[in-house]
Amino acid sequence: MRIQRARAKIWLGRSLRQVVAAALLSVGVLFCLPGILIRGDPLYQGSEVVESLPPSGDAASGGVQAASRDRGRAVRLQMDDGTIRELSMSDYLWGVVAAEMPASFELEALKAQACAARTYTVIRQNSGSDKHPGADICEDSTCCQAYIEREAALARWGLNAQEYEEKISQAVEGTDGLGILYEGQPIQALFFSSAAGRTVDAVAVWGNSVDYLKSVDSPEGDEVPNYHSQVVLSSQQVQEAALAAYPGADLSGEPSSWFGQAVRDEGGTVTSIPFGGLTLTGGQVRSMLSLRSAAFTVTWDGENFTFDVTGYGHGVGMSQYGANAMAKEGKNFTDILTWYYTGTQVDALW
Repeated sequence: MRIQRARAKIWLGRSLRQVVAAALLSVGVLFCLPGILIRGDPLYQGSEVVESLPPSGDAASGGVQAASRDRGRAVRLQMDDGTIRELSMSDYLWGVVAAEMPASFELEALKAQACAARTYTVIRQNSGSDKHPGADICEDSTCCQAYIEREAALARWGLNAQEYEEKISQAVEGTDGLGILYEGQPIQALFFSSAAGRTVDAVAVWGNSVDYLKSVDSPEGDEVPNYHSQVVLSSQQVQEAALAAYPGADLSGEPSSWFGQAVRDEGGTVTSIPFGGLTLTGGQVRSMLSLRSAAFTVTWDGENFTFDVTGYGHGVGMSQYGANAMAKEGKNFTDILTWYYTGTQVDALW
């Protein structure tokens, strides 16, 4: 009888182990299913898919590495020396956000910058450029977007390097794969440094109306470094710059007559101004005289022209300092983006 009871215990133990093993196997399969089901074709086919790139950093939550849609896409970046590097989208965006926006900014502002940069990159990948035919994009901010190597950024940040590195990683990973869409398509996500109270309608700068690049209020102000700047130029300096850009300008009269009465938008940006028999936009004067923005006034004192300027940049799209001000007010990155890009939605690009 004792032998039978012992055999029964052995049989029961084996049965329990088999049941537990089967249960564990079932749980494992269930955990794998979401990863299988969520895989699919990317919405946009602008870049190659990279299957084997490893994660580059910790996710925002608890240091656990998260799956990344950005890590599965490649960006071909032309460097300043003409060489072309292939990076994952996440590594590329880290370098763009670090170069384009101060890392001291609020996290939600940095997230907005990451989304704008990601969307801009997709547009570049889909359209291409004769300036860098072998690459999707370049690191020249006058052509595409600024970019900085991680090591250079860390060296620049000094004692704040670890904090800022993690913060920008959170901004990129926290918006993984997200972009700005208008009627289901990625937009030209233009951005600039700071506005003079309002952003500028695209039509006032480039002559083309764009539904989502309209003038909106922007809340930044005197907290912006060099928000108000001044440029003093002699009549000869203005004349030389003007004739180089516009040979047909008539500057034969007294300098006091060269500039006429400016037309301005609600934020104070010059939309048009008579100059030397021509009518120029504020942006054209800004470019001609290297002013920080087209929100300026001009005075002549008998010897020099004085240009008092507010803000920095072309003024179209998202203001970076405005985004930071909104983030300080408690707005999240989606609020920021849909405010600056009228009628848009934030959604997955792939």
